Amino acid sequence: MSGYPGKRLLDLALTLVGAPLWVPAVAITALLVRARLGAPAFFIQSRPGLHGAPFRLVKLRTMTDARDATGTLLPDEHRLTPLGRFLRSTSLDELPELWNVLRGEMSLVGPRPLLTKYLALYNERHRRRHDVRPGLTGMAQVSGRNAITWPEKLDLDVEYVERCSFALDLRILLQSARAVVRREGISAAGQATMPEFTGYDRA
Repeated sequence: MSGYPGKRLLDLALTLVGAPLWVPAVAITALLVRARLGAPAFFIQSRPGLHGAPFRLVKLRTMTDARDATGTLLPDEHRLTPLGRFLRSTSLDELPELWNVLRGEMSLVGPRPLLTKYLALYNERHRRRHDVRPGLTGMAQVSGRNAITWPEKLDLDVEYVERCSFALDLRILLQSARAVVRREGISAAGQATMPEFTGYDRA
């Protein structure tokens, strides 16, 4: 299963039609990141995609590489710059992922591609989030984004897999645009971004 008939066509059509807007936006923002944070302007990381197969996710860099005396990266709140906070709040850092959409590694709508190390932590139900291509946005992103818990996010991902349709994708895309304008759910309470998923609370 990789979605409904025509999902890939919708991804290509909307991404290509929007290219005159997002391609210059990525180029200009990358130059700004390069000037403020130095090289590289892009953050590239292996993430699990459809059926868990790895692909190289491309984003704009929002953090420095600041480390402590032992060489360990500092926490997100110490590395996230004012420019990075702006890029995250407006989702501009995610725009290069449209290249992943064009390559067929991602979809415009679907569960967000998370860290590879989380694969071993999911329960059987939540592994179903990989039955479709990961998305630039999804049900979790329009239902609270980083302000909801990990189990809630993963439940919403699976709900999307079960309800995936053309109408649902259009609704999520419209709701995503509204969420970006309102800058809703950018970070978890008391966090600069979102804490790592470490499994389920069994207490």
